[in-house]
Amino acid sequence: MSSSNYSRRRLLKTGAATGAALATPTLFTGAAWAQEQGFTNAPTGGTVTLGFNVPQTGPYADEGADELRAFELAVEHLNGEGDGGMLSTFSSQALEGSGILGKRVEYVTGDTQTKSDAARASARSMIEKDGVIMISGGSSSGVAVAVQGLCQEAGIIFMAGLTHSNDTTGKDRKANGFRHFFNAYQSAAAMGPVLESLYGNDRKAYHLTADYTWGWTTQESMQAATEALGWETVNNVLTPLASTDFSSYIAPVLQSGADVLFLNHYGGNMVNSLTNAVQFGLKEAQANGKDFQIVVPLYSELMARGAGQNIAGIPGSQNWDWKLENQLGEKYKGTNDFVQAFGEKYGFPPSQAAHTCYVQTLLYADAVQRAGSFNPCAVVEALEGFEFDGLGNGPTLYRAEDHQCFKDVVVVRGKENPENEFDLVEIVEVTPTEAVTYPHDHPMFAGGELGECNPGA
Repeated sequence: MSSSNYSRRRLLKTGAATGAALATPTLFTGAAWAQEQGFTNAPTGGTVTLGFNVPQTGPYADEGADELRAFELAVEHLNGEGDGGMLSTFSSQALEGSGILGKRVEYVTGDTQTKSDAARASARSMIEKDGVIMISGGSSSGVAVAVQGLCQEAGIIFMAGLTHSNDTTGKDRKANGFRHFFNAYQSAAAMGPVLESLYGNDRKAYHLTADYTWGWTTQESMQAATEALGWETVNNVLTPLASTDFSSYIAPVLQSGADVLFLNHYGGNMVNSLTNAVQFGLKEAQANGKDFQIVVPLYSELMARGAGQNIAGIPGSQNWDWKLENQLGEKYKGTNDFVQAFGEKYGFPPSQAAHTCYVQTLLYADAVQRAGSFNPCAVVEALEGFEFDGLGNGPTLYRAEDHQCFKDVVVVRGKENPENEFDLVEIVEVTPTEAVTYPHDHPMFAGGELGECNPGA
């Protein structure tokens, strides 16, 4: 590789010249990509359309509603409306509030219904009827995997929303797909030491697990992490995603010999299963001479609000928390700007789902801007190996080998005495990036290949 080519590529990945800090990037690939023969839904007028495909119905609808709020806010900021949010803190500084490559950003929405088939149908309609050039959203990993596969086939970029299964950037990874949200392995890596500190290394765990890709990989990851501490896994019971009453699954737990219950559930499922567990007296129970404990590996402020007082004392993990910058300082810059913009528009702080969707929208727009083209393969090149900061998580890398973001992971616990309905979760620890980083061919992520970028038509 010539020195000039190396310098060009480094500018695209970091926005910094050799020896410089992250700075305004140079646009160098636009002319080359503009010579391409065409790509799916190439914008020709003064606007560009993005597709936001979220669960507006189903067990994850609360998360979907917050995602839509964040998408709307991101579009406003890209178009130069509002206070600009994270545009001013984002290290790249390629976005100026003038749309994307001078085109005003428009968007369409769809309802995934938290169902893979419905999500694919909605995404296909966006591509074929609405002419979207990028799709984002979703709060289910089953949905994410399905839509990511469709976007790969169609030649559309997929900027995944809330998807936590290892498979999204593991066996089901695709060249046209990118994930900012963390994954089940990273949750387990962060939570393992905290669980040992809280509960010791002599515990017996019982798992209730949502019966789809996210539940399976979350349970697998948590089991591996806790057995490495010396814990024993007593049982793992799969529960249908459509379940609303988990009483029949909770009843056998106290007779199982377990003293910890893992609820590998999300959204409304977690609110219902935790409620049932508390109704059965698990939070006050004793087992094996110890206080019985409940763990929810992944939960959000939205879920905490739904669970109410039941969330008190329950440990879990998050991709981001709205209190990060206030509590832990400048490293997590961008957080306060986003919280302020979101709060002024909607009257309450954003969830982790809102945050990752807002960030993904900016990251896509920034990649297009730096590449000088909407061509999906130009976007892929711009995002692979991209290092950035100022979007609320601290320094972050979009790893080229699997399109997974690597950044700090937040371990939380439900507050015992919250001050208000938006202050239900406390930050216990922030686990540094290096402690949650793994080889791209780790066994939990094996079996898939990115393949080649598909520009479509």
